[in-house]
Amino acid sequence: MDDEFLFEGLKVLDVGTWIAAPVATTILADLGATVIKIEQPGVGDAYRNFALLPSTPDADINYAWALDNRNKRSLALNLKTIEGMAILHQLISDCDIYVTNHPQPMRRELGLMYEDIKTLNDSVIYASLTAYGEEGPERDREGFDLVAYWARSGLMDNVRAVGAEPSQSLPGMGDHPTAVAMYANIVTALLRRERTGKGAKVHTSLLANGVWAASSVAQAVFSGANFSNHRHPERMPFSRALYETIDGVWLQFTMVRTVEEFDAFVLALELPEILIDERFLTPELRFANGGALTDVIRTRLSQQSAAHWMVICKEAGVPVSRMETLHDLVDDQQVAINGITVTPVEDVGVDRMIRDPLNIDGVKRVGVKKSPTLGEHTDDVLRELGHSDAQIAVLREKGVV
Repeated sequence: MDDEFLFEGLKVLDVGTWIAAPVATTILADLGATVIKIEQPGVGDAYRNFALLPSTPDADINYAWALDNRNKRSLALNLKTIEGMAILHQLISDCDIYVTNHPQPMRRELGLMYEDIKTLNDSVIYASLTAYGEEGPERDREGFDLVAYWARSGLMDNVRAVGAEPSQSLPGMGDHPTAVAMYANIVTALLRRERTGKGAKVHTSLLANGVWAASSVAQAVFSGANFSNHRHPERMPFSRALYETIDGVWLQFTMVRTVEEFDAFVLALELPEILIDERFLTPELRFANGGALTDVIRTRLSQQSAAHWMVICKEAGVPVSRMETLHDLVDDQQVAINGITVTPVEDVGVDRMIRDPLNIDGVKRVGVKKSPTLGEHTDDVLRELGHSDAQIAVLREKGVV
C-alpha cells in the first residue's frame, strides 16, 4: 500500500474551463487519480491561451497551462453532437467524480445537471462550481474570480487604502483557493461514499469563497457592528500601516502587539520621545491617535534602507516583515525548503513549479508532469472505451472528436 498513490484507480472527468474547477482535478491528479479533461475539438479550454495574452508576462513556455493542468489526459469531444454525448455518457457511467463549471443553462440544455448524471451513475460525486451559487436570481449568471470573488464579495472595496481607487485582483487569485475548497468538498463526499455507498452532489461558488475570505470583517456586518472606526485614517493602528524606506522597500509591523514589543520598537527606531508623548502613553491613546503616531514612524523609517531597519529590528527582537515581490520568491529559501515549489519529474520547460498548499505526511505525489496538448489522448481514451481505429476515424471525420 505504501507504494501506491492515495487516489490510484480513481476516475475523474474534468468537464470545465479556466481555473477553479479544473484545478480541483489537478490536485486529485497529483495524488494519483486518472483525470480526463474534456475539451472542445479545435478550440480547447480558453485557459490554454491565457499566458499568451499581451497583458501577461512573456515566457518561453505556456506557464499557466503547465501549472494548472499537469498530469491529465485530454479528450477532444464535441458535446453538441449525439455521438459526442454518447461517448461522454459512457465515460460518466464508469467515473467516480464529475467536475464541472459549465454555465447552468448549458448544463440544462445538454442534460448534464446532477439529476441527469446520477441516472447514469448513482454513485458518482458530482462537483459543481458556479460564480454566484446554485440558487437565486443570479444562479445562471457567469463570472470570473475578479468579478464574483473579488468585486461582488466586498473584498475589492475593503482591500485598499482609505480614499484610494479600487484595484483589480491578480488573475486566478480567487480561483486557486476556491479550487482547494472544491477539492475539500470532493474528498468529504468520497469519505461519505466509502461509509454509505452513496454518491452526492457537492458545490461551491466564487462568491461564497470571496465572502469567506472577507469573513473576519464581513461577519461584523451581519452582527450589526458599528463601522465608524473601521479603517478611519486617524484611528488606524500604527501596526496596520505600511512604511516605505529610503530605498523604496515597504515594511510591515503587524506583529508588534504587546507593550513590551512597542517599547522595543520605538527604542530601536531611536524615537524615545514617543514613550513620553501624552498622545501615545497607553495602547488606547495610541489607537485614538493612530494617524499621528504613524506619521512620526513613517518619517523615521524613510530615513534609512530596509536592510538597515531589518538588522536593527532583529537585534532588538522586534517582529518586522518586508513586503516581498513575486521576483523575490525565486531565491526564497523558505519557499523551496517547504516544498511550496517543486522540481518537475519530467521536462515541462521549467526547473521549478508551484504546487498546491496541501501537505499530508505519508501520502505520495505523482510529481509534476507535462500538461496535455489539445486532444492528445483522444484516440487512447476511445480505444479504452472499445472503439476501433476505423470508428475513431469516422468520428474524427464527422467532427465529433
